[in-house]
Amino acid sequence: MCGIAGLLYFDAQREVDAGLLDRMTDVLAHRGPDGRGTHRDGPLGLGHRRLAIIDLSPDAAQPMANEDDSVWVVLNGEIYNFQELRAELEGKGHTFRSHSDTEVLVHLYEEEGDALVSRLRGMFAFALWDAKRKHLLLARDRFGQKPLYYRLSDRSLHFASEIKGILQDPEVERRPDLRGLHTYLTYGYVPGPLTAFEGIASLPPGHTLSVELDGSSKLERYWALSMTPKDAEVDDSPAGRRRAEARVRELIDEAVKLRMIADVPLGAFLSGGVDSSSIVASMCLGGSGAPKTFAIGFDEPAYDERAYAAEVATALRTEHEVLVLGPDSFTGLEQIVWHYNQPFADPSCLPTFAVSKLARQHVTVALSGDGGDELFVGYRRYLGTRMEERLRAGPAFPRNLARNRFLIEATRRAGFSDLCNELAHSRYNRNLPPSDLYLTRLESLSLDLKTRLYDPGPWGSLLRRDAREVVRRALAASDGVTFTERCAHADVMTYLPDDILVKVDVASMAHSLECRSPLLDHKLAEYVGHLPFALKMHRLETKRVLKDAMRDRLPRSILKRKKMGFGVPLEHWFRGHLGSILEETILSPRALARGYFQPAALRELVDQHTSKRADWQNPLFTLLMLELWHRQYIDPPAGDPLQRPS
Repeated sequence: MCGIAGLLYFDAQREVDAGLLDRMTDVLAHRGPDGRGTHRDGPLGLGHRRLAIIDLSPDAAQPMANEDDSVWVVLNGEIYNFQELRAELEGKGHTFRSHSDTEVLVHLYEEEGDALVSRLRGMFAFALWDAKRKHLLLARDRFGQKPLYYRLSDRSLHFASEIKGILQDPEVERRPDLRGLHTYLTYGYVPGPLTAFEGIASLPPGHTLSVELDGSSKLERYWALSMTPKDAEVDDSPAGRRRAEARVRELIDEAVKLRMIADVPLGAFLSGGVDSSSIVASMCLGGSGAPKTFAIGFDEPAYDERAYAAEVATALRTEHEVLVLGPDSFTGLEQIVWHYNQPFADPSCLPTFAVSKLARQHVTVALSGDGGDELFVGYRRYLGTRMEERLRAGPAFPRNLARNRFLIEATRRAGFSDLCNELAHSRYNRNLPPSDLYLTRLESLSLDLKTRLYDPGPWGSLLRRDAREVVRRALAASDGVTFTERCAHADVMTYLPDDILVKVDVASMAHSLECRSPLLDHKLAEYVGHLPFALKMHRLETKRVLKDAMRDRLPRSILKRKKMGFGVPLEHWFRGHLGSILEETILSPRALARGYFQPAALRELVDQHTSKRADWQNPLFTLLMLELWHRQYIDPPAGDPLQRPS
């Protein structure tokens, strides 16, 4: 796990400045505190910051070359099947100088060219330079676990693990991209390939970008997850379910085993949910001793999962560490904004930062359960979506149930509050088409709210440009069998890489911690994708096949517990002493002078929340992070080195 950066000029006579390459590389030092290296070849420059995980010796330093120094690479991530690939390449006569996973890339490229990415099993973003062909290849892993941003102009290509690396070049202007900000205000994150900066893009997951010295380029997809055809050997019969459970368990164990290869201390995040608990249970099979586990808790009971994590830790006999967060978690918010590079408003970034800091005090690598909710259809919103889907297809009485507020209230009194909430959501939005009804479950600022808040001056035609098309296109591209499965598949294409994986990568690397996600092993994901939908969701049970696969490893109470998610009590914090942060930031003269929002509408939003007339916690956090991003990345004068806040 590291940070990479570099550039290629489309003028063979122009040489890369060593000082610029150093600045692009060293602003990523938190990603790689164990070493640095650069390589220049006329118009080409590669930079690397190293976090030593596999082969801690100087032999594994990057940039790394092949035998005759004609192929160079910088890698951020891990190639989990490197030992298998190395044996194959040595059999073909290749000579290795290290025991690093990185070195397989240069030799595999010699054998297979740009197609090498299809052979890799891992999380990665890399840049590979073929000095003979003057050919640069950028690649990103299948799910987008590792980031890679680039700026392609008619004169050059810049790239880096973080946008701040690209911004070190004073020739790169720092201008906000209102298209990116419009989508950010919709979702709370910027969906790729857009970014918040004009001219800078995110390399999509499962893609390569090849660039030649003459400036020609080609963006290509090499992998996409599919939901069909369904596995003909697996069905919803007892025998079919047992077959699927055994295979899921086998693939998880294999994925975990591969991700436990490290020459440094290793542990795991543990929330007490099914996903992280399944990973920790699999870690305990290896006979390598009790793993270290790390959890976050809150004083507010509705958000606190400490008891569940403790139950799993006790059952699996892990070495368990816990940290409790309160409103003071907002201290250092400017540091968080600096690390994310773009406005980012998933509130769970706060506990993710905290648990990463906690884990790094004990280990260098942590395994997580990320991806389980999308692949196994686990989010609560999928239950509501499935219920709506069944109601639309059913007889008149069930459809009327979702429209009758008296029946909804009766459902609440009967003790089915979650079901009641989903029915109420369906009733309130009953006139929307299915795709837009699902989108209302994802939005941070709805179209109506943006219409109220936006000043038409800067936004202009963007109000007529519906940012919800990002998810609509993903839904249309899905080959899921049910509408709910298509929603989960769309989340794999959008929400997972651009929110969840960004959140975890940035928070962990801010503390020089490598985070590995076994449930995002592409072989496991491909198998789960082809399972019948009924094995993932059955009636009101989510993650059915995963829970059944883990029934002999985890306490029954954990498998049957109600899903909580990684929520943060912003609603309470903003109504307490943290309410002043809103006044001082989003209602400040500095913020209002940007002309983005109508001041009276913004004031009303804050007043309604603090007086408990409405709950606007998510929109307010979205607006807060936008203003703090502006102050960090846009306001400083041109040429400012974007130093980390003290």
